Amino acid sequence: MRRFFLLSLLGFAAACSTPDTRQATTTTSTADTVTQVEPLDTTRASATSAQSDTLKTVTKRHVFSNPGAPDVFKLEMRGKDILTGKATFTVTDASGQVIFREMLAAEDLEAAMVYEMKTPTATAAEREAYVRRRMDEFFADKNFQKPALTSKAVYPTDNSIPRTAWDDLIKRPDAVSFSYLVGKEDRRRIAWSPGAKQVVHLPGFGS
Repeated sequence: MRRFFLLSLLGFAAACSTPDTRQATTTTSTADTVTQVEPLDTTRASATSAQSDTLKTVTKRHVFSNPGAPDVFKLEMRGKDILTGKATFTVTDASGQVIFREMLAAEDLEAAMVYEMKTPTATAAEREAYVRRRMDEFFADKNFQKPALTSKAVYPTDNSIPRTAWDDLIKRPDAVSFSYLVGKEDRRRIAWSPGAKQVVHLPGFGS
């Protein structure tokens, strides 16, 4: 009996001195979880919104790349102030894909002001008001033309547009072009080419 009691005590002591591998494993796993570096998530919104410097945004829905579904035309000015900002002009189709993008400086929208000035100089407030008005009128209905090209349009000698795209647009009476002024006199025109599946630049307004 005494021998059995001694053996029991020895067994109990051995059990107390044996490391608990399950507890050690759990502790190690917890430590790893805490110290593990989380991968960067580029889709997560930052503490400072990327749109916090947006000064003015103008949008318009108009048929352009698809006769059955209007695209979204958008002009967004960002920066410290209207007179030094940068404007992004985009066209987004019905599926949400951006099919056209162009960057414009504030100067590109302000330059034509010289034709309206009645004095040699203008105040900062007057200049800013003009840029804001230019943005408000950027997508005016008069800037959309249908058809994009008439049958009398002459193919440009500089080959600025592929001939196949040109011929295709002439055959499409439902094709729409959009014109916009950059600087003082740079009147640009764009249209969607179904054949090329992209936006193409057309000759100046009036073709």
